[in-house]
Amino acid sequence: MSMAINGGGLRLMAVHAHPDDESSKGAATMARYVHEGADVLVVTCTGGEAGTVLNPALDRPDVHERLVELRRAEMGEARRILGVQQVWLGFRDSGLPEGDPLPPLPEGCFALTPLADAARPLVRLMREFQPQVVVTYDENGGYPHPDHIMNHKITIEAFEAAGDPGLYREVGQDIGVAPWQPLKLYYHQTFHKERMLALHDAMQASGRESPYAAMLEKWVDRSDDSGRITTRVPCGDFFETRDRALLAHATQVDPNGPWFRVPLEIQRKAWPTEDYQLARSLIEVGMLPEDDLFNGIR
Repeated sequence: MSMAINGGGLRLMAVHAHPDDESSKGAATMARYVHEGADVLVVTCTGGEAGTVLNPALDRPDVHERLVELRRAEMGEARRILGVQQVWLGFRDSGLPEGDPLPPLPEGCFALTPLADAARPLVRLMREFQPQVVVTYDENGGYPHPDHIMNHKITIEAFEAAGDPGLYREVGQDIGVAPWQPLKLYYHQTFHKERMLALHDAMQASGRESPYAAMLEKWVDRSDDSGRITTRVPCGDFFETRDRALLAHATQVDPNGPWFRVPLEIQRKAWPTEDYQLARSLIEVGMLPEDDLFNGIR
């Protein structure tokens, strides 16, 4: 699991629950920073074993039989397109429970793993890769999938523990790995109303049908969601790279689905950033909002 690190360079770690999450959340940001010479490491907590085939063109028995193998190969292609490093943390997909009441989660899955056991390999990765910036999901997981919520919990645990030599010694000083304290922790704020409304209005203004109409009609405003965005990273030049990485997850993404209905030129004009919440900072960042995850570090 030992990582190559870039001496005094910029290093970003993005912690994700399943293969494909890295391409739907923050992918253009990562591609931009790779282009600028930063080292970017995607940590994938599970193999997506409990996922289903979401692309109608691939909904076939032979694909279902090889889904785990195919999802690993898809991740490899997305990794290549984005130019990032990537590590599997090795936990088992918990699946998304459905029904009323909800069924129990499968024994041994990621979401049921004791926090220290789940965070331990991530603590080691943080100490080895030495990121200044870490990105994860908010306390709701972005959406309430058990693995996304667990992803949040272990990232918080690792961020707080990796710099303390007395914690997780078995992946630290006991094996000769030095402590490392990341400086900034961010939450993805990808699917928020302000962005959807801007894209919706731009589509309608261009005479096109908006893929966000039904979603906005059902949208319920929550006070907890307001004022979260602290950071808007301009990355419109890398939206095409983002989409190619997402399409590489062919079993998970319908190329004719709503993801791809807003032309890139409209996206770049209406909403050319990917957005984040600065959740924790150990350095002075100055006035918010900011436009760079490495603000205060460069």
